[in-house]
Amino acid sequence: MKLQEFRSKEILARHGIPTLPGEIATTPAAARAAAERLGVPVVVKAQVLAGGRGKAGGVKLAADPAEAEARAAEILELRIAGAPVHTVLVTPSVVIAHEYYLAVILDRAARAVTVIASAEGGIDIEDVAQTDPAAVLRLPLHPLIGLQPHNVRAVSFFLAIPEAHRATFATTLTGLVEAFVQTDAELAEINPLALTSDGLVALDAKMVLDDSGLARHPDLEQLRDPAEEEPAEAAAREAGISYIKLEGTIGCMVNGAGLAMATMDLVKLAGGEPANFLDIGGGARHERVAAAFRIILADPNVRAVLINIFGGITRGDEVAQGIVEARAGLERQVPMVVRIVGTNADEAAFILESADLQTAYTLDEAAAMAVAAATAGEGR
Repeated sequence: MKLQEFRSKEILARHGIPTLPGEIATTPAAARAAAERLGVPVVVKAQVLAGGRGKAGGVKLAADPAEAEARAAEILELRIAGAPVHTVLVTPSVVIAHEYYLAVILDRAARAVTVIASAEGGIDIEDVAQTDPAAVLRLPLHPLIGLQPHNVRAVSFFLAIPEAHRATFATTLTGLVEAFVQTDAELAEINPLALTSDGLVALDAKMVLDDSGLARHPDLEQLRDPAEEEPAEAAAREAGISYIKLEGTIGCMVNGAGLAMATMDLVKLAGGEPANFLDIGGGARHERVAAAFRIILADPNVRAVLINIFGGITRGDEVAQGIVEARAGLERQVPMVVRIVGTNADEAAFILESADLQTAYTLDEAAAMAVAAATAGEGR
C-alpha cells in the first residue's frame, strides 16, 4: 500500500525524524487559510501516489495566502499520471543549501534490509543511479542486529554530512530504519533530506507498506485512500485476488503465485507481454472467476486471456464451469485460451470444449496460442 507524502511524514515524525509543519487542503480556500496559519512563503504540493508530480506542475511556490489559493486551484485541476488531484499539502517554504537522498528498502537480491543514500538527492535520482553508480551507496544491514552505529557513521561520511549535523543525521537514519521495520514496509524514502539554515529536515517522503503485513497493523490499514488507488487493484483487493497491472496485452488468470510467475515467463518466451499478474487463489468458484474477468478486461490493452489452472484440492471441472458461467456475463469478449490440469482435468476439458473455448494441454502450447490470438487482435 502506497502512502501519500503527508501520511508518510506523519509516520516518520513519530520516529524522531525532523519534518516541517503542514496542513492538507481539498479546496483553494482551505489552502489559503492554511497558508495564513502557517506563515508565508509556502509550498503547495499535490498529494498523489504517482511520481513525477513536480515535473507535472503539482508542486508550486506561493508568496502569500492569495497566491497559495490560486496555486492550489491550479493543482486541484490537474491529472497527474492519469490520476486526479483531490488534496494538496501546504507547508512552509525553506531555503535549501544541499539535498540528499536517503531510503531503506527490502533488497531481495541482497536478501537484506538495505540503506540507499546519495549526496545527489532531489529529482531524477534514478538517473544518477544509472549514469553515476558510484554516487549511490547501497549498504545491506545485518539481518539479526540491524542498523549499528558504525553503519550510521559510514553513511554519514559517504554523504559528507557536516559535523554539526551528524547527530541529527543519526537520529534521522535510525528513525527511518525503525519506521521501515515497525510498519512492515517495502520502502521508506526521504527525498530530499534537505540541509537548511535550521538543520536537516525531511522535505518529502514516501512509504510503501507490504499489503501482506497490514493484518498486523489495523491502524495503518485505516490510512488507505480508495480515491487514490488504481480501480482495478482496489476491486481485486475487495475480491480477495492478488493483482498487479503490467503493460502487455495478454491477461493472465492463474491459481497460485508460483504458477502465475511461470505463466508470465512462458508468455514472454512465446513472444508476448503479460498484461497483469493475477492470482485467484484456491477454490476458484464462479464469483471469483467472474471478478477476475472483470478486472482483466477493464484494461483496454488486453487482447487475449490465458487461463492456467492447476487442480489440486480445487476441482478442475468446478473451475471450468465457473469460467463458462462467468464468460457468459461479460460485456467485452476477447479470445481466451484455457489450460486446466490436475483433478478432474478431463471433465474440465469436456466442459470447456462444449462451450467453444480454446484449450491446451501444455503451458507452452497455451502461451503460444494466447500470443497468436493477441497478435491477431492487434491487427483488428
